[in-house]
Amino acid sequence: QVQLVESGGGLVQPGGSLRLSCAASGSMFSIYAWGWYRQAPGKQRELVAGIASGGSTHYTDSVKGRFTISRDNAKNTVYLQMNSLKPEDTAVYYCNTDETIMIPFDSWGQGTQVTVSS
Repeated sequence: QVQLVESGGGLVQPGGSLRLSCAASGSMFSIYAWGWYRQAPGKQRELVAGIASGGSTHYTDSVKGRFTISRDNAKNTVYLQMNSLKPEDTAVYYCNTDETIMIPFDSWGQGTQVTVSS
């Protein structure tokens, strides 16, 4: 069972930046496509960014040009660089495999809270 540990969230002012990290256990990290998801209060969890094993990426429209997903296979870690943050980016952020390519693991991490507020 893969364990996922997200970190890097916090309180930031509008226009600010944060870098999220997700450490995954196991030996298969490099062959998986990974994604960052978020869930705002009262809303369904949504996929905001994905990165394939070969490095190709995709983003939901609302974060294009502001968020960048990357991966370090040597560290079993996937990152989400978030710039020009907006209040509507406030949510708990999670990582898991990219649901557009493969079924996510049943077990999710605890997530990391991102709050964008002045």
